[in-house]
Amino acid sequence: MTELTNDHDIHDDHHHHEAETADRYMFGFWLYVITDCLLFSTLFATYAVMSQSFANGVTPHELFNLKFVAVETALLLLSSFTFGMAMLGANNSNMAKMKLWLMITAVLGLGFLSMELYEFVHFSHEGAIPQTSGYWTAFYSLVATHGIHVTIGLIWMLILSIHFKRDGFSNENRIRLSCLSLFWHFLDIIWICVFSFVYLRGAM
Repeated sequence: MTELTNDHDIHDDHHHHEAETADRYMFGFWLYVITDCLLFSTLFATYAVMSQSFANGVTPHELFNLKFVAVETALLLLSSFTFGMAMLGANNSNMAKMKLWLMITAVLGLGFLSMELYEFVHFSHEGAIPQTSGYWTAFYSLVATHGIHVTIGLIWMLILSIHFKRDGFSNENRIRLSCLSLFWHFLDIIWICVFSFVYLRGAM
């Protein structure tokens, strides 16, 4: 009877420790998200102030291609769906399904970044570089910062896949995957704001 009681106590302590670990991870992650919200809010505010500062240079209306950016946006939004499928695989402890959908998510993310870099190169050839005017400084600061975040997300996926290969569906890995999922969806929300506030307005 004493042994059963001890086993029960050990089991409860283990779950209590897992709950504390999850709370600590999530609290730290949400603090990070708040700071990121402040960062992007500042960049959006700067863009709003500089939105008419062209200094007689090239304007966004001359360069923005909404069809191109719509494809870019579709890739990122689709990657949110595929990440959701990866989470379903993880919830069912299906390693093959999770890895497949994470790989698809990474490919879509790389496609988004490739299109963004192509756009930057095209703009620079047309004379729109950060030094051209206040508008383009604000544009590159905002859009490139989002692109850097997507790059970090892709690196995070790669590192996390190594953790899953080594430790399987451990409690820590599940928490890390949940944080990465929230981070990825957060980037989608930011991009929707960029598409609406920067590209749609700039193309008018």
